[in-house]
Amino acid sequence: MKTTTDRIQELGLILPPAPPPAGLYRPILVVENFLYVSGQGPVNTDGTLITGRVGNDLNLEDGKHAARQVALTMLATITTHFGDVNRIKRLVKTLGMVNCTQDFSDQPLVINGYSELMAAVFGPEHGVGVRSAVGMMLPGQVAVEIEAMFELHT
Repeated sequence: MKTTTDRIQELGLILPPAPPPAGLYRPILVVENFLYVSGQGPVNTDGTLITGRVGNDLNLEDGKHAARQVALTMLATITTHFGDVNRIKRLVKTLGMVNCTQDFSDQPLVINGYSELMAAVFGPEHGVGVRSAVGMMLPGQVAVEIEAMFELHT
Protein backbone atom coordinates (compact mmCIF):
# COMPACT_ATOMS: atom_id res chain seq x y z
CA MET A 1 0.00 0.00 0.00
CA LYS A 2 1.37 3.41 -0.97
CA THR A 3 2.02 5.93 1.76
CA THR A 4 1.27 9.63 1.61
CA THR A 5 5.00 10.28 1.29
CA ASP A 6 5.11 7.89 -1.69
CA ARG A 7 2.27 9.76 -3.41
CA ILE A 8 3.95 13.13 -2.82
CA GLN A 9 7.12 11.79 -4.45
CA GLU A 10 5.24 10.12 -7.33
CA LEU A 11 3.38 13.36 -8.06
CA GLY A 12 6.73 15.18 -8.19
CA LEU A 13 5.56 17.76 -5.67
CA ILE A 14 8.09 20.26 -4.37
CA LEU A 15 7.18 21.71 -1.00
CA PRO A 16 7.99 25.36 -0.29
CA PRO A 17 9.60 26.40 2.98
CA ALA A 18 7.15 26.33 5.88
CA PRO A 19 6.31 29.93 6.81
CA PRO A 20 7.04 31.12 10.33
CA PRO A 21 4.01 32.19 12.39
CA ALA A 22 2.97 35.76 11.59
CA GLY A 23 1.45 36.36 15.01
CA LEU A 24 0.73 34.77 18.35
CA TYR A 25 -0.58 31.34 17.36
CA ARG A 26 0.55 27.77 16.73
CA PRO A 27 1.02 26.66 13.13
CA ILE A 28 -0.42 23.26 14.10
CA LEU A 29 -2.13 21.84 17.15
CA VAL A 30 -2.91 18.22 17.96
CA VAL A 31 -5.96 17.54 20.12
CA GLU A 32 -6.72 13.88 20.72
CA ASN A 33 -6.58 12.31 17.25
CA PHE A 34 -7.06 15.52 15.27
CA LEU A 35 -4.44 17.77 13.70
CA TYR A 36 -5.51 21.40 13.26
CA VAL A 37 -3.55 23.58 10.85
CA SER A 38 -3.70 27.37 11.16
CA GLY A 39 -4.46 29.45 8.08
CA GLN A 40 -1.80 29.04 5.42
CA GLY A 41 -1.03 31.35 2.53
CA PRO A 42 0.38 30.47 -0.89
CA VAL A 43 4.17 30.31 -0.43
CA ASN A 44 6.32 29.76 -3.52
CA THR A 45 9.41 27.56 -3.40
CA ASP A 46 11.57 30.70 -3.14
CA GLY A 47 9.67 31.79 -0.01
CA THR A 48 7.69 34.60 -1.67
CA LEU A 49 3.91 34.83 -1.40
CA ILE A 50 1.33 34.81 -4.19
CA THR A 51 -0.57 38.06 -3.71
CA GLY A 52 -3.42 39.82 -5.47
CA ARG A 53 -7.19 39.91 -5.67
CA VAL A 54 -9.05 37.37 -7.76
CA GLY A 55 -11.35 39.27 -10.10
CA ASN A 56 -8.89 42.17 -10.29
CA ASP A 57 -5.13 41.34 -10.48
CA LEU A 58 -5.73 37.59 -10.74
CA ASN A 59 -8.12 35.50 -12.81
CA LEU A 60 -9.85 32.26 -11.76
CA GLU A 61 -6.95 30.06 -12.92
CA ASP A 62 -4.42 32.23 -11.05
CA GLY A 63 -6.55 31.89 -7.91
CA LYS A 64 -6.82 28.14 -8.36
CA HIS A 65 -3.03 27.92 -8.76
CA ALA A 66 -2.62 29.95 -5.54
CA ALA A 67 -4.96 27.53 -3.71
CA ARG A 68 -2.92 24.58 -4.99
CA GLN A 69 0.21 26.31 -3.68
CA VAL A 70 -1.49 26.65 -0.29
CA ALA A 71 -1.91 22.86 -0.25
CA LEU A 72 1.85 22.48 -0.78
CA THR A 73 2.52 25.10 1.91
CA MET A 74 0.25 23.23 4.31
CA LEU A 75 2.07 19.95 3.66
CA ALA A 76 5.36 21.76 4.35
CA THR A 77 3.98 23.20 7.60
CA ILE A 78 2.73 19.78 8.70
CA THR A 79 6.08 18.17 7.89
CA THR A 80 8.05 20.90 9.68
CA HIS A 81 5.91 21.30 12.81
CA PHE A 82 4.30 17.86 13.16
CA GLY A 83 6.52 15.40 11.35
CA ASP A 84 5.38 12.32 9.48
CA VAL A 85 2.50 13.03 7.05
CA ASN A 86 1.90 9.28 6.96
CA ARG A 87 0.32 9.65 10.42
CA ILE A 88 -2.59 11.52 8.79
CA LYS A 89 -5.62 9.31 8.18
CA ARG A 90 -7.84 11.80 6.36
CA LEU A 91 -8.72 15.41 5.67
CA VAL A 92 -11.80 16.32 7.72
CA LYS A 93 -12.53 20.04 7.22
CA THR A 94 -11.28 22.85 5.00
CA LEU A 95 -11.99 26.57 5.30
CA GLY A 96 -10.90 28.28 2.10
CA MET A 97 -10.72 32.07 1.99
CA VAL A 98 -10.23 33.89 -1.30
CA ASN A 99 -9.01 37.49 -1.55
CA CYS A 100 -11.42 38.65 -4.24
CA THR A 101 -13.49 41.50 -5.56
CA GLN A 102 -17.07 41.93 -4.35
CA ASP A 103 -18.52 40.75 -7.66
CA PHE A 104 -16.39 37.57 -7.87
CA SER A 105 -18.55 34.58 -6.95
CA ASP A 106 -16.50 31.50 -7.93
CA GLN A 107 -14.68 31.00 -4.63
CA PRO A 108 -15.46 27.25 -4.63
CA LEU A 109 -13.76 26.88 -8.01
CA VAL A 110 -10.66 28.66 -6.68
CA ILE A 111 -10.47 26.42 -3.60
CA ASN A 112 -10.73 23.37 -5.88
CA GLY A 113 -7.00 23.94 -6.52
CA TYR A 114 -6.37 22.96 -2.90
CA SER A 115 -8.98 20.21 -2.80
CA GLU A 116 -7.80 18.52 -6.00
CA LEU A 117 -4.23 18.34 -4.72
CA MET A 118 -5.31 16.96 -1.34
CA ALA A 119 -7.39 14.30 -3.12
CA ALA A 120 -4.34 13.36 -5.20
CA VAL A 121 -2.07 13.19 -2.13
CA PHE A 122 -4.39 11.42 0.34
CA GLY A 123 -6.59 9.61 -2.18
CA PRO A 124 -10.19 10.33 -3.21
CA GLU A 125 -11.64 8.68 -0.11
CA HIS A 126 -9.39 10.33 2.49
CA GLY A 127 -8.37 13.53 0.73
CA VAL A 128 -11.85 15.02 0.40
CA GLY A 129 -13.61 16.36 3.49
CA VAL A 130 -16.26 18.92 4.26
CA ARG A 131 -15.45 22.41 3.03
CA SER A 132 -16.36 26.07 3.01
CA ALA A 133 -15.14 28.59 0.44
CA VAL A 134 -15.67 32.30 1.06
CA GLY A 135 -14.47 35.62 -0.29
CA MET A 136 -12.84 38.29 1.88
CA MET A 137 -9.92 40.65 2.24
CA LEU A 138 -6.82 38.83 3.47
CA PRO A 139 -3.71 39.98 5.36
CA GLY A 140 -0.76 41.04 3.24
CA GLN A 141 -2.97 40.82 0.15
CA VAL A 142 -2.31 37.05 -0.11
CA ALA A 143 -4.49 35.58 -2.84
CA VAL A 144 -5.80 32.64 -0.80
CA GLU A 145 -5.67 31.46 2.82
CA ILE A 146 -6.77 28.01 3.94
CA GLU A 147 -7.05 26.33 7.33
CA ALA A 148 -7.79 22.64 7.78
CA MET A 149 -8.40 19.83 10.21
CA PHE A 150 -7.11 16.29 9.72
CA GLU A 151 -7.84 13.02 11.52
CA LEU A 152 -4.78 11.07 12.66
CA HIS A 153 -4.27 7.33 12.70
CA THR A 154 -4.69 6.00 16.23
